[in-house]
Amino acid sequence: MEFRQLSYFIAVVETGSISAASRYVHIAQPALTRQIRLLEEDLDTRLFDRHARGMRLTVAGQALYEDAQQLLDARAQIRARLSALGSGLTGKVSLGVTVTHLWVPDVAGLLRRYRDRYPQIAFEVFPLLSGPQLERLREGSLDAGVLYLDETGHPGLEARRLQNDHLVLAVPEHSPWAQAPPQGLAELANADFVWGFRSASPIYFDRMQAHFQRLDFHPRVVQYGADNIAILSMVAAGLGIAILPAASSCHPMPGIRFLRLPELDACEMPLWFAWRPDNDSPALRNLVELVCETTKC
Repeated sequence: MEFRQLSYFIAVVETGSISAASRYVHIAQPALTRQIRLLEEDLDTRLFDRHARGMRLTVAGQALYEDAQQLLDARAQIRARLSALGSGLTGKVSLGVTVTHLWVPDVAGLLRRYRDRYPQIAFEVFPLLSGPQLERLREGSLDAGVLYLDETGHPGLEARRLQNDHLVLAVPEHSPWAQAPPQGLAELANADFVWGFRSASPIYFDRMQAHFQRLDFHPRVVQYGADNIAILSMVAAGLGIAILPAASSCHPMPGIRFLRLPELDACEMPLWFAWRPDNDSPALRNLVELVCETTKC
């Protein structure tokens, strides 16, 4: 039994005769008659009672007519679903985003444009620091990531630069620094700093440390936070001050003032969109194409 034969069978039922059905499905009448006979032989039952006035469905034929319509509808649905999956119109994309950048307009705008263009794609967004993102990208449990990477190479990954960030100083809003901002890092030599762990984002951490070494600046770290949101919470509580990506100021955090210093502006912190080139997900491919459109890569 073939889908083609079922289509012919339905045409005969709905037009009422072989001759009318042959014109409807654009097949010669003898060929259509043969296909109906083959279908009956395959099913080992008569589907029609043939008489001078035409053809009438048997009980078995009526049952097949009902089932055949459902089978053809299911076939059409499967084809449409697979076609949509193959073209990236449906499916899902798992995306890691550094905690700081969840509220950044460039990142939020990218997600919004993708959703507008592909409304049937489900996003799975994971707020992850760059270190954990790299691990999950390489093991294949993330489709893509928005993170800090080294510009010298990305083993096992493809990447496109999304934007350039820089550093800012975060201080409690009631601290003396908020009222009289420092003019340079040297004024902060004796300040208490809240810092992050290198394991959370090794590339970001090393880039920042290298910048401070060039400036001969050695912050006095007295507190540590697991991520930038935790660090900001500690700053708001008055436990110290912190140096963070400027994107941190996009997050609504009461009790904090963000201050710019020329020495921090000079530390470029590029943010990248990265994915595994061997990931053949059509939905991911469409997201990569949108990133390329946005960044003009």
